Amino acid sequence: MRSVLGEAGFRRLWLAALFSETAEWILQVALPLYVYLRTGSAASTAATMVLGLLPAVALSPVAGLLADRCDRRLVLFLVCGGQALAALPLLLVHATDLLVVVYAVMAAQAALASVFEPARNALVPQLVGVGNVTAANGLLGLNGNLARLAGAALGGVLLGFAGLPGVLAAYLLALALAAALLARPFAVRADVRAGRQALFRAWADGIAEFGRNRRLRAAGPVLALTSIAQGMFLVLFVLFVTDSLGGGEPEVGLLRGIQAIGGLVAGAALATIARCAGPPALLGWGILALGIGSALIWNSAQVTTALGVYAALFAAVGVPSVVAGAGLQSMLQTVSEPQLSGRVLSTAFAGMAVFTAVGMLLAGTLVGALGLPVLLNVQAGLHVAAGVLVLQARPVPAAPGR
Repeated sequence: MRSVLGEAGFRRLWLAALFSETAEWILQVALPLYVYLRTGSAASTAATMVLGLLPAVALSPVAGLLADRCDRRLVLFLVCGGQALAALPLLLVHATDLLVVVYAVMAAQAALASVFEPARNALVPQLVGVGNVTAANGLLGLNGNLARLAGAALGGVLLGFAGLPGVLAAYLLALALAAALLARPFAVRADVRAGRQALFRAWADGIAEFGRNRRLRAAGPVLALTSIAQGMFLVLFVLFVTDSLGGGEPEVGLLRGIQAIGGLVAGAALATIARCAGPPALLGWGILALGIGSALIWNSAQVTTALGVYAALFAAVGVPSVVAGAGLQSMLQTVSEPQLSGRVLSTAFAGMAVFTAVGMLLAGTLVGALGLPVLLNVQAGLHVAAGVLVLQARPVPAAPGR
């Protein structure tokens, strides 16, 4: 951990990611919850979340090319500024209660985030070296969970007590801190920018890598299963807390964020004692444990609705979630040539977004017909099936939960 954080550039990137992800979690919790509380509709909530994913798919080619052709640090800095400007229309929602503005803001934020993630993850090997990628990802997972803990709780609590203006103020402050850390250039180990190919050809090269590379080619089924499960979770979680547990905005924010406690433990372990563990084992066991833990949470509502019980259970499933996520990132960052890594990452994220949207729509449309308990168990079962698939095959990455 010390050797990775000893790299000044990575240390600044690590802190910038902490503030940027805190901002993202604030809106990710507050805006869908705002829509659900105004409409009372699971389908509307799902549609809101899907609108937040579609730009990631549409902008995948652009995001990958920016990450491979441009100064990745500069891309991250400009994205933070763009996200701040794109969130300002939320002030109109406070004055008019126009939900269409919420939809537009979510779409804009997702579009900009789809540019941020490939650039950030492609930058990591340049700052720490390939040999330290797993440890670096463990640290990013650790601060990602700190961001979840702070941002998710803030999103729910601020919405309940200060409304959208309070949510927006916290969001803008976190983005300003991230931008300040990204303002100065990094000292990278090597310039690995892609050549100036024609736009379509450069984009096609990134997609073609999924056909050429055996590990990427084999990723499809597991990636689809876990992403669908994640999409279902994002919709069903709000219904579970509000309907099954009888909670409100603060409870949604608390339980959505407290999973970060387990993630902190997992991130620290990956950055130290588990940094040499093989990605297939991390992915398979992580996803399997996540599915089993999810099933336990969903079915415990038949026994108790005590908030403390669910706080402990959600904290526990944060461990396998971070383990799976670190394994995924390590594979995507190192499986291809450095000059292709941005396009590989953006293509993978776009595929995850598509299947996550499928999961959201399935949850939003089927919950009325099948009932919440049935769909919750289907969601957990998809993770279990994906984990078994990884452990049997061992070359396949999977999308981390939540």
